[in-house]
Formats: sequence, structure tokens, C-alpha cells
Amino acid sequence: MDREEAKEFRERCTQCDAVSWGLTDEGKYYCTSCHNVTERSKDVLNSEAIPNTKIQAINRGLKKRNKLEKGWDWYVCEGFQHVLYQQAEALKALGVGPELKVLGSPSHSDWESEPALLSDASGPFVESDGPRKPSPPSRASHSEMASVCSGSLDGVEYSMRKEKGLVKMTMPATLALCGLSLLWQREALALSDLLRFVEEGHIPYVNAFERFPEEMKLYGRDKGIFAIESWPSYEDVCRQMIDIATFLDLPRFPAITEDCYLHPNILCRKYLMEVNLPDEMSDFTCQVVKMAGIGEVDFLTFDPIARKGRTVRYDVQAVAVIVVVLKLLFLLDDNVEWSLSAIAETYNEENKEDKPCFDFRKWYQVMKKSFDEKKQKWEEARAKFVWKSEKPLYHSPIDRSVVYKRREMVVNLQKQFSTLVDSTPTPKNSPSSFQFSWTEEVTGGTCFHGHSLQGILYKKGQSVTTRNSLYWLSTQKFCKSYCKHVTTYEESNFSLTYQFIINLFSFLLRIKTYSLHEEVSLIEKRLFKTKYSAAKTKSSRSRKVRK
Repeated sequence: MDREEAKEFRERCTQCDAVSWGLTDEGKYYCTSCHNVTERSKDVLNSEAIPNTKIQAINRGLKKRNKLEKGWDWYVCEGFQHVLYQQAEALKALGVGPELKVLGSPSHSDWESEPALLSDASGPFVESDGPRKPSPPSRASHSEMASVCSGSLDGVEYSMRKEKGLVKMTMPATLALCGLSLLWQREALALSDLLRFVEEGHIPYVNAFERFPEEMKLYGRDKGIFAIESWPSYEDVCRQMIDIATFLDLPRFPAITEDCYLHPNILCRKYLMEVNLPDEMSDFTCQVVKMAGIGEVDFLTFDPIARKGRTVRYDVQAVAVIVVVLKLLFLLDDNVEWSLSAIAETYNEENKEDKPCFDFRKWYQVMKKSFDEKKQKWEEARAKFVWKSEKPLYHSPIDRSVVYKRREMVVNLQKQFSTLVDSTPTPKNSPSSFQFSWTEEVTGGTCFHGHSLQGILYKKGQSVTTRNSLYWLSTQKFCKSYCKHVTTYEESNFSLTYQFIINLFSFLLRIKTYSLHEEVSLIEKRLFKTKYSAAKTKSSRSRKVRK
């Protein structure tokens, strides 16, 4: 690491108080312990004073090549910098504003000139053109040469490190950083969209290390850090967003107002279109949002300091509002919805020239067919997904030749098999905000966007009310504070229609069914405070009777 050339510099580091210096490509001294870069530079000999001499490079920085072609000396955090850079570029290609950028480029000289990037989180993060409070540099010591168990200098140490009270940089954490950046910029991209684009291959995540420079050799312990074989979980990424924002002590995010894409009124309209429901339902979703108080700026705006441990799941909240509205209109008890469908069917037969009345049964049949087909394709694609990377990974430089030969054999066999079965690779779909298409041309007349709700509404004086006057709560009892979940979701306890609705929206957002059911319960708790209080009183009385 060119320590011999820097050993005459004996000052103590202002960050970690160590005396361990190396030289950057620009000739500046940097601390090999905490990566603090000083303003002091190594003096270069004056070539004019020594005739017929040729100046050689005084230092080679961290891009010095080792023996046995091990490539550059690099750190794990540098690998994550490359991943974040790729993800930021992919997001900009998808239409995200140009303000999204990675602090520092993947070149190592920028890492040396931006020591604030090396935080206790052991990695950089994507900036959203907003202020941040950087954490102090990491004081973890690194080995001077690449280990035989790791291509990076600190891969072994990093994989064994167990953070306490800190945020350890991982591949899912890169998506959490992207999610925070999108939220800061208030981009028209919810967290579920981000994860779906990752799944569809539009945003680098699986095998993102394949795009590392050739000089960054990755093997051994690095595999467990960068080579992942699981899809990111919505719940996990959301939790890491909160942890990172709290750890970095980020200020209050820009306000989520009614004209922002993440506001529930706008997101509800988007998901109503997505699942082929009538446009008129947006009036009811807006009323529910207002009555439940979940459309206020203070409720929606993310503030890591004032509201630690919680952030609004904007997309989950929006579909939960739609579920509540469906229960208000149709009850979803495997009885009322079908009775109302019979009324709508009769109305449509008698008034064929009028605007068609929304028929829940017909919508259910159309939606279930499309949902089953979409889910089957998704499950098949997941089952066929090849986790193995095109870039071979090996445990140590000694295994390199064996791994490359084995990989070459596998590729040849795959080509021969593809020729025999005449299989063609599945083309990557272009990115879209919608997973379902419901235009009249595509569906052949099964688009319900323009249908009316008049069959399930009637005038009562000057106001309009629903024919269904009943409502059942998704839960009468919330779990105690020590439980990880607000409530539980057992499918057998609920109607088949409600199960279908929950499964449909959960698939749409790629979340767990209990997560959506929990959000529905929370909205109902805000919407029906009196009903919940009565249920709570009744429950406490029954417990006293048992005693």
C-alpha cells in the first residue's frame, strides 16, 4: 500500500489518532485506518535540477496490482459504491430526475477525496439533492494485502463483523437507500414499484457484481456479501429505510401534499385503475382518507427524528383504503356482494342504453382469471430464474482455473440443451407502472372503469348512501405491544371474497397478506373509533365474567 513511501510522515490522524499513512494517486497522505485524507502532499523532485532524468509515478494509490494478478486492492464499501452507482443510473434511465446521484463516482480517487462517505454504516449512500448529517468515519482496521479468502481487503473481517446499534451495509440496504432518495425527491415511484423493477431486472441487484471493473477481483468471502440468492422483501427494505434514516439522523423529509404522487388520493386512483374498478370509487376513497385523517401533511411526511421507528407505507396504505371502501359498498361477506350483483345484472338488462351498472360478480370473474394467469407466469418465472452469475466466482485465486473450466463446460451444455429443446430466451418486458392492462381494445369490453355505482347507491334526501348498511371489522383485538404484528391474519377466519381481495392486492405490491390485513385494521381503527371502543369494553367485560 506504498507505506514505505509515506513512512516519513509521522503526524497523528485527526480522525482516529493513528499513525499509519499511505499515498493517493494525487500524492496526498491518507490514513489507512480510517481513510481520512489530509491536505499534505508528498513533495515531488524537480526534474529541472536533475538533467536527463525521467519522472516515474511516485505513488500508485490503492489501485496497485498485486502479484498473481489479484487485481486492485479494494474495500467492501467500494463494491457497494459501484452497486449504488449502477442503481442510480438505472433509476435515471427509468425517468427519475437527474438530481439522483451517488456521492462520489466509482473511481477510487473520489473515495479518497470524500472521506465522509465511509461512515459507520460501512458504505456510501445515494443522495437526493437534500441535506444530510454524515456520520464519523469508520475506525475499523484493514489488512494491508488481500486475503486468500477474500478478493477485497476487508471481506473476511466485514463478513464476520456483527454491528451493535449500527447499520451494516448489505445488498437490501442499497435498495433502502434508493427508496429514501426517491422519497426525498417525492418521485412517482413507490417502494413496491422499486422492488418490482428489481425483480424484472430493470434495476441492478441480483449479480450486480458482474458490472464491477475487471480489476476488482471478487471471490471467497466476497461471495456472501455481493452474490445473493433471494429476492428483497418489502417489509425488510422498509425496516432498513427507517433504520438508516434514524442512524444518519436525517432531517424531516419534504412534505407529502395532495399534489404528490405518494398522497393516498392519487395512489388510490392509480390502484383503482390497476385492478379494473370503477372510477366513481375514487370519491369514496377520498372520503375515507379524509375521515381517517391519513391524508394530512404531518401524518404523511417522513420525519426520522420526530417519529422514530415508523414510516408511512404509502402504497400499502392506498390499497388498504380501497379494501375498506369495498367492504363499505359490498360488505364482502360471501353474501351481500352477490345479492348486489343480481340487482346490477337486472338493471343492466333493463337499461342497455344507459351507463352500465357495476356488477361485482362479473368483475370478480374477469379479475380472477387475469390474476390467476398473471400469478402463474410470475411463479414460473421465479422457478426458472437462474441465480448463477455469468461471471464465475471462486473461493480463492488457486481455484480460478478450475472454476472457469467448469463454467465453460456448463455453458456449452446449456447451449446444446437449448438447441435440442429449441427454447428461446424470454424477452425482458419494458418497465411499466401497471401490471394489468384494462383498455377496451385489449380486454374486449371487460373494462369496468366507466361503470356506474348507481345500482348499489340510493338517494336519501339530499345525500346519497349505500344499499349496504352493515360493516364488519377486520379485527376486534389488537396484539399486545411486545408482539411484532399489530394483528394476525388467518385466512380461514374470513370470507372467500375478502381472501381474494387481500391476495390480489398483496400480489400487486409483492407483500405478505398479513401486512395488508394489518394496514386495513389500522385504518378501520381510525375510522371506527366508537365501534372499536365498544368492542374493547365488551371484550374486557367477558374476561371479568370468566374470572
